[in-house]
Amino acid sequence: MGIRTYRPYTSSIRFKASSTFEELTRDTPEKSLTESLRRTGGRNCYGRLTMRHRGGGHKQRYRIVDFRRNKHGMKAKVESIEYDPVRSARIALLCYADGEKRYILAPVGLEVGKEVESGPGAPPEVGNALPLRTIPMGMPIHNIELARGRGGQLVRSAGMAATLMAKEGDYANVKLPSGEIRRVHLDCYATLGQVGNLDHEAISYGKAGKSRHLGWRPTVRGMAMNPIDHPNGGGQGKSKGGGGWHHPVSPWGQLAKGLKTRKKHKPTDRFIIQHRPRK
Repeated sequence: MGIRTYRPYTSSIRFKASSTFEELTRDTPEKSLTESLRRTGGRNCYGRLTMRHRGGGHKQRYRIVDFRRNKHGMKAKVESIEYDPVRSARIALLCYADGEKRYILAPVGLEVGKEVESGPGAPPEVGNALPLRTIPMGMPIHNIELARGRGGQLVRSAGMAATLMAKEGDYANVKLPSGEIRRVHLDCYATLGQVGNLDHEAISYGKAGKSRHLGWRPTVRGMAMNPIDHPNGGGQGKSKGGGGWHHPVSPWGQLAKGLKTRKKHKPTDRFIIQHRPRK
């Protein structure tokens, strides 16, 4: 893993920083573990725009990643570390003893040729998936289940890791990367280690065209619009929007900064011991 910078021959690459991809060992994905990924352009099933600024972009094939790790008691050998176009993390191709192949998220330290395993009897090593009940305290974990058997839902992006803080009764206290401390059932599975591709946060696109390759279309500021088009539009000269001082809002008037959108009485609040710190 590394970051490549460029000599500023052109203005588009002056601030560009891209990954060196040196950890990848295979260029083409396992065909049996991919499926087509149709682009929606931000539209729903009725053709109505529900997500703005989406459209275009390069064609992609979706890699079917095994988040459940439910092949217990059988060892698998790492065949390759590969690139996944739809996520920030790298993925590892596993080949099990019975010949089946699956993709998993590639943690830091997982290399080609190593063996991984899942199940209650698996050793606590990087890449192995175990129930929280058998994971030692203080270990970094990722791909954490919220419901038993549903598959990992938490801590799946590049460079992320949670920490197993304590075990009380039937639940474990897990500190998430956001700083939130949450109770998770001890029978839920998690994978040991930190998600790979640590340098992802240092990547800089350098030009607008890169965003278009990823399927992101241009965004116009509300302050640059007319009053009929946006609540922040209009005003004499370069105003704060809306003809006077106005809080930043969405095109439909929803406050864009500082408004809490989480339900006040959400059932899962009882699992949160400590909320993430305010910015």
